[in-house]
Amino acid sequence: MPARTLLRIGDLASRTGLTVRTLHHYDDLGLLRPTERTAAGHRRYGQETIARLQQIVSLRALGLPLHDIADLLDRPNADPVAIIERHRAALSAEIAEAEHLRERLDRVATHFRTVGSPTTEDLLTTIHLTVMFEKHYTPDQLQTLKEREAALGPEQIESVQRDWADLFASFDQHRQSGTAPEAAELAPLVERARELIGAFTGGDPGIRASLNQAVADNKDQMPEAWGISPETNAYYFAAMGAHGGA
Repeated sequence: MPARTLLRIGDLASRTGLTVRTLHHYDDLGLLRPTERTAAGHRRYGQETIARLQQIVSLRALGLPLHDIADLLDRPNADPVAIIERHRAALSAEIAEAEHLRERLDRVATHFRTVGSPTTEDLLTTIHLTVMFEKHYTPDQLQTLKEREAALGPEQIESVQRDWADLFASFDQHRQSGTAPEAAELAPLVERARELIGAFTGGDPGIRASLNQAVADNKDQMPEAWGISPETNAYYFAAMGAHGGA
């Protein structure tokens, strides 16, 4: 737009997505005065005023109240570039958070696809597991796990989840039969559990340590997460401990 091109208030509203009412309000507050008024009193806005409007919009997006914006913009050393960079930094943080949320929702969707229709308890358990997962793993570890998940693909992931379900069913059969956790008959099941854990960690000692800590801190919540009874959960950990741990 040439420097001396003046926009009517209606044109400025339609070009920016703001309302005429908002622009009137900014004028009434002394926050955004029009560049000039016609003899009939109509507002006209030029480039410098529009540049100030951009700064107002950026600062509003950062959550600043209008009176604080006026104070900031009316300072002799007001820096429009700094305002834009501040807005950009906040937007970048929002984008990162949105991406973080998208990844979280992807994991929730995967959980529901494999477990079935969500109930309230499903939702609460999934929320807890998500928070637990992000609490115990570093960003680099989460990225490694994400890449491994992508490399495996949904079919392989579902296959592993079925393996875990079958494994817990076998543990539960032994529990109900009265097999002692330290019995030799459980050694193959313990070894299979170690193989599945190793497939998850990929042999990474840091991920393994994070997994162990997550399990230790959330052992009581594992039955709901794994879809097993508390008795089976306790029996599984007893067997793993009796045969040398995970």
